[in-house]
Amino acid sequence: MSSESLVLLILGIAAIAFLYSSVGHAGASGYIAVMTLVGIAPLTIRPVALTLNICVACLTTWQFWRAGHFSWRLFWPFALLAVPAAYLGGYLRLPNEVLQVILGAVLMFSAWRLVMKPIAESEARVPSLPVAIGSGAVLGFMAGLTGTGGGIFLTPLLLLMKWSKTKTAAAVSALFILLNSAAGLLGNLAATREIPSMTAYLALAAVTGGALGSYLGSRRFEVMTIKRLLAAVLLVAGLKLLLT
Repeated sequence: MSSESLVLLILGIAAIAFLYSSVGHAGASGYIAVMTLVGIAPLTIRPVALTLNICVACLTTWQFWRAGHFSWRLFWPFALLAVPAAYLGGYLRLPNEVLQVILGAVLMFSAWRLVMKPIAESEARVPSLPVAIGSGAVLGFMAGLTGTGGGIFLTPLLLLMKWSKTKTAAAVSALFILLNSAAGLLGNLAATREIPSMTAYLALAAVTGGALGSYLGSRRFEVMTIKRLLAAVLLVAGLKLLLT
């Protein structure tokens, strides 16, 4: 990769971390989009995206926990099997063609999630333990397999099923993302025993953008325009993966 491309990639990662953290997510799908657009191979994307996710998820988890929105009662059933499932997903190595389709689908789903109209707040009802544990296992496996933390799936699930209010869903998803990303990265390292050399530079960019974004986001930063812009990036990258 040329030095010019690396600089553009670092700036893109910082921007994604800023934008995603301002709306309560760690940004894995955005990192995947940016790295895809500059031509990085899918098998390289996964460990880098997981590492950046861990960095930014630490910041978002702290912000929402400190604000008092976290619910342990809601969190632990989803996390119980999600973490080992994320490790398994991170360990598996699929052919590039298969992984491209999976990543493309993740990005398309993420684009839809970002432009979806807000769901009206209502009284939340906690799901049964078998449903929560089973859902968490599936989401954790997909998190490790695709290089995301799973929050892009968990948050809409919690809201659509009316299992949580918005801020609680964000708080639960933040820690869910952190744990699954860590487990997925460990699984990937067990299989590959290496982290791409560019990771350190991109991690610094993600932390810088994520720190600023989570700070502003916690103070009611306007997010609708940001969501639409992010959705456009994800849509382009998702189509690129699915059609090439």
